[in-house]
Amino acid sequence: MKQSFVFSGSGGQGIMSAGIMLAYAAIDEAKHATYLPEYGPEQRGGSAKCTVIISDGDIISPLTKKCDNLICMNEQAYRKFSDDLKPGGLLVLNSSRIKNEEVRDDVRVLSIPVDDIALELGNVKVANIVLIGALIGATDIVSKDVFVKSLEEKFKSKKPEILEMNINALNKGIELAK
Repeated sequence: MKQSFVFSGSGGQGIMSAGIMLAYAAIDEAKHATYLPEYGPEQRGGSAKCTVIISDGDIISPLTKKCDNLICMNEQAYRKFSDDLKPGGLLVLNSSRIKNEEVRDDVRVLSIPVDDIALELGNVKVANIVLIGALIGATDIVSKDVFVKSLEEKFKSKKPEILEMNINALNKGIELAK
């Protein structure tokens, strides 16, 4: 089993963090993973994209012509990268920011208002974790328990409320994808 994931959006939306956390969680499950970031010179607001490939076997290249799963956090990312998704692939859209009604009919679409959900949970910064939860719920690429352990590691020096909010965001994403 080999799957590719392209996370796309703008700098500051947690695109790179989402990709690297997914890759590390896969490694924690004894899978092979690559992570390839791409971004403009801006730190916030500029284009951000990363590609993650997860496989049970060796990964020859971190590059992919067409991805199996495309995650778009904003309208610009959707317009720019939607053609990079394979027919039959999974398109995960942040419907809080993507209002485009012209969605491809040859892919599975999971449209979730992740910004709105993150705000309900207490902070828009957990929107990327809601998306990862949706991916885990839709693809079972990594187990929820392994990803929670990676969250615990990432946020061990933060207040317990931060970890709890991220776990709640993960659970909400999984729930919405089922």
